[in-house]
Amino acid sequence: MMTFIFNCPPSALAYDPKLRLMAIGTKSGAVKVYGAPGVEFTSHHKETATVTQMHFLLGQGRLLSLLDDNTLHLWEINVGEGSPGLEEVGSFCLPGRPGFESTSATRVTVILLKRSCDLLCLGTEGGGVHFLEMPTLTLLDTQAVPEEYKCGKSLGPVESLREHPRCPNKMLIGYSRGLVVLWNYSSRKVENLFLGNQQLESLGWERSGKTFVSSHSDGSYMTWPVSSALSTQQPCALVLAGPFPCKAINKIVWRTTESGAPLVVFSGGMPRASYGDRHCVTVLQEKMQVTLDFTSRVIDFFTIHCTDSAAEFDNPSALVVLLEEELVAIDLQTVGWPTIPCPYLAPLHSSAITCSYHISNVPPKLWERVVAAGLHQSPPWPINGGKDLALEPKHNGLLLTGHEDGTVRFWDASGVSLKPLYKLSTANIFQTDCDHNDGLMQGAEEEWPPFRKVGCFDPYSDDPRLGIQKIGLCKYSGKLVVAGTAGQVLVMDLSEEMSAHVINIATIDLLQDREGFTWKGHDRLAPKTGPISFPPGFHPFLLVQCMPPAAVTAVTLHAEWNLVAFGTSHGFGLFDYHRRSPVLARCTLHPNDSLAMEGPLSRVKSLKKSLRQSFRRIRKSRVSGKKRVVVSSPTSKVQEANAQLAEQAGPHDVEVTPVQRRIEPRSADDSLSGVVRCLCFADTFLRDGTHHGPTMWAGTNSGSVYAYALEVPSQEKFSEHSVEAVLGKEIQLMHRAPVVAIAVLDGRGNPLPEPYEVSRDLAKAPDMQGSHSVLIASEEQFKVFTLPKVSAKTKFKLTAHEGCRVRKVALASFTSVSSEEYCENGLVCLTNLGDIHVFSVPALRPQVRYDCIRKEDISGIASCVFTKTGQGFYLISPSEFERFSLSARVVTQPLSPGARGPACFLCTFHKPVASGTFSRSLYRRCWHWSTRAAFEQNRTWECRVGLMRPACWRGKGRFNLESRVGELRLHQVWQNGSQWC
Repeated sequence: MMTFIFNCPPSALAYDPKLRLMAIGTKSGAVKVYGAPGVEFTSHHKETATVTQMHFLLGQGRLLSLLDDNTLHLWEINVGEGSPGLEEVGSFCLPGRPGFESTSATRVTVILLKRSCDLLCLGTEGGGVHFLEMPTLTLLDTQAVPEEYKCGKSLGPVESLREHPRCPNKMLIGYSRGLVVLWNYSSRKVENLFLGNQQLESLGWERSGKTFVSSHSDGSYMTWPVSSALSTQQPCALVLAGPFPCKAINKIVWRTTESGAPLVVFSGGMPRASYGDRHCVTVLQEKMQVTLDFTSRVIDFFTIHCTDSAAEFDNPSALVVLLEEELVAIDLQTVGWPTIPCPYLAPLHSSAITCSYHISNVPPKLWERVVAAGLHQSPPWPINGGKDLALEPKHNGLLLTGHEDGTVRFWDASGVSLKPLYKLSTANIFQTDCDHNDGLMQGAEEEWPPFRKVGCFDPYSDDPRLGIQKIGLCKYSGKLVVAGTAGQVLVMDLSEEMSAHVINIATIDLLQDREGFTWKGHDRLAPKTGPISFPPGFHPFLLVQCMPPAAVTAVTLHAEWNLVAFGTSHGFGLFDYHRRSPVLARCTLHPNDSLAMEGPLSRVKSLKKSLRQSFRRIRKSRVSGKKRVVVSSPTSKVQEANAQLAEQAGPHDVEVTPVQRRIEPRSADDSLSGVVRCLCFADTFLRDGTHHGPTMWAGTNSGSVYAYALEVPSQEKFSEHSVEAVLGKEIQLMHRAPVVAIAVLDGRGNPLPEPYEVSRDLAKAPDMQGSHSVLIASEEQFKVFTLPKVSAKTKFKLTAHEGCRVRKVALASFTSVSSEEYCENGLVCLTNLGDIHVFSVPALRPQVRYDCIRKEDISGIASCVFTKTGQGFYLISPSEFERFSLSARVVTQPLSPGARGPACFLCTFHKPVASGTFSRSLYRRCWHWSTRAAFEQNRTWECRVGLMRPACWRGKGRFNLESRVGELRLHQVWQNGSQWC
């Protein structure tokens, strides 16, 4: 499992300026250390408790953590033999004092680790300060403020401990009720008292040690001079957001600069009535003040500055703020203090993910151009400690995520972690509702304090019409197509230069002037007029607007033919983006498709029609139930088959016909039957068996498949002749199940290559001598038809056999473990029960089944995307992708401590399987030792596996191996209702 932000909210932050490492603790007890991109260490406390504070032992690779159960833990980065890792090397719990409320009195409230890293100071709720020797965590002594300074009342807990920047023996001790003590540890004496009348929150030294700053619960902060007088009265308090009552300033830091004006950074302090619900960090330098407004709670922050004791100024270069949902860095050396995009911990869920798209084996040219476009968006990352030891991946992979705010994010999915590469925004192309809101808020932004919205985490979209629904990318030409919720289809090209140009706009009416339909949904997005500026990256040059403006449900791109196809709930269209002209528009609506006219954002539905359909289904089920054979669960079927085999006397086989579920045909007038579910291009035989040519295929929700023959001019005549489309075939599936995917196979049964692969000698030419076939995958079954006659060749009824429905389908290539030259094509299928099935192509023989996603995890099933190498991604939470592998060869795994030799794999036998191409289980990030070595001893065998019917099971309590030419079959035998190996 790969975690790209926090599966549990963060709770603590630390920074080592010498090693330039950052540590983050979470509420679940996890400890994560980050350095340069690719450098990451993760570990967990034994106790599931919240990490409240963290501190580095500067330059030692050690880390101290405090949990909410009042225990201290010492961690160390192990860089010995093997892979480095984070290990716990010690722990300590402060002993309680005898008497009443001893536990609360010794609860640690603040930690100070001396710069020499040999002494640890612990402030407690009882007002005492305890000293520990480091790194042994040995208790030395305890110091309490003398009674004469308590003024007859308790001073409250210790809120802050700060070491003197010039005199290591001195420290500031700040108490909750306002008293601040300058304490000399060597002489055990109080050198100065600072009497405040407001509740203290935090303290911060000025670099010279002549002054310090304190922040308080009323939103004020004070600058105190350190003099030789024993007692110092409270100076004038500054309340920047006053005069109304303000929230507390939780933390404040003071940094000196060469320009003369100090830089003051603090969190909180906003007016309680007006902006009390905002999460802010204020940066103040002379007359310049910016209040950074975040969308999630501020956990902690630190500045990256000069820590050399010989230097005269701090000269901060960056501000790093840890929030509950993201990590934000601010460049303090650039005018305007812009943000620095994070190379890790990027919030995957900055805006709700609406779609995903994966590209395998990205060409180096496209990879370099995408990375270069991303570098224009981000300056160097300031936290750059450590060195990434991971080897460069053999093949680069891109994961594209579409979001509700109209952005498309490009992620490096080549390794075990996602790295943000480039961000594409489409909101600047349209006049949206958020533009109107920004205009209304312009006057409010000029008020005090000066807010600036910072961070990319924004779970609420101002205009949901911007949401990205479908993505398509040609990795050889750099053409990108992005389709949205309001029927907008954008065609883009990758450019390395900035540009300002006008986008060509075309409108296609998918209803074709059909009468009786009225669109009741949202309006289209109005594009901006005039030239629009775009930074280096993907530049849109064409906008195709579907009418009615319903959400785009399918899209595909063929860059070699300069064609883009798209579909909605009303029909599908074909557009020639080279000539900027429409080619085809086909309406797929049924006369009763009333819901198709309401749009995804409308919640209007006919209650009468819904009740009528429900009673109709109940009536059908009662009638069909009288003739239906009772079907038991898969487990009971296996047990019954085993019992029959055990009772048989003799070695002869008995054919047992598998029980099939009866599937009721779907009504032709079901709502949303015209939704286009899939589109594809193929160069195949459609008109006759001797002439092949370009075709386009479309599948709908009602089980209809439309095949069009295309007349595409040659490359030299693209500008002279237009593309023409003629309907060649129309297929209607018997049960009217929605068509999930369509793929054309060549004469050898292999999928057709992608555009430009053959012309650029990147793939073998498809077999055009034998007869082609088309694979149509519906929600209930897979079926292969021969071309051009469109006669049924083979099929597999998944719903009838397994009792599940198809949700995601993809064709994947599985390479042998022993030889890269041998590979098999498989049909990978994810069902609504969360299990994954792999079938051979084109025979459609079941190969293996895995339990992958919980059937209750509907969002995880809907978000799953397969790769062409047998891997997959799905969301296990709004901020986490889990990666799994179906292939025995293509496995992405992290560098783990103590790993030796072959990787450890989780091995679970779900079906009778032994294969050199398919994995025996899902490969996840939790690894266990398995019997993989025993299988790899026979590397010379290429294994093709088919599921054995009960009649093929032989023997009792053992596995029988039957070898054939190029084939190994494993006959599984059940004993006492369990399987064993």
